[in-house]
Amino acid sequence: MSKHDLRVVKTKERIHYALTECLKEKPLSRIKITELCKTANINRGTFYFHYQEVGDVFMEFFEEIMEDLKDSYEEPYRHNVFLDVKNLDPDTVRIFHHIKKYEDFYSVIFSEKVSISYYYMFFDAVKEVLEKDPHSEKIDGPRDFFFSYTSNAIIGLIIEWYRRGFRDSAEDMSRNLVFILKKGER
Repeated sequence: MSKHDLRVVKTKERIHYALTECLKEKPLSRIKITELCKTANINRGTFYFHYQEVGDVFMEFFEEIMEDLKDSYEEPYRHNVFLDVKNLDPDTVRIFHHIKKYEDFYSVIFSEKVSISYYYMFFDAVKEVLEKDPHSEKIDGPRDFFFSYTSNAIIGLIIEWYRRGFRDSAEDMSRNLVFILKKGER
């Protein structure tokens, strides 16, 4: 079966959704395959056809989400070769649309009930996206500190949005980010 086979895609979506639901109740290390299968409404054979353990599901889903985050981050560059903050159009900022799309997952990541290791995994993924940005080559000085600072700034906005129950729209959050960036340019 191909990974693009609609049956495989739908099954994995159900498993990913089930994992997110289970993570709302308990840490990854305590989620059993039986529980995940029951929540996803699949049998164990189907699970083992795709995965060996629950951690494999988490890593696959996390990598899928981080790939989508990378695509969202790169969206403004599709409209401009060089990102000019003074003329940045909030409608080209897609990071918050990505967060909204995976709101349940991010609600788990930022919950005070889960291990801080999730935060650090997300932090490392955001930092990697920033480091791989072709425009980041122009950065002078302590690059690690710059990327850590920038990653935490983005994550800080997301955490505040999470604390507000994701009530603001993704468009409002994009406008907030552009407003903050423009203030920093002065």
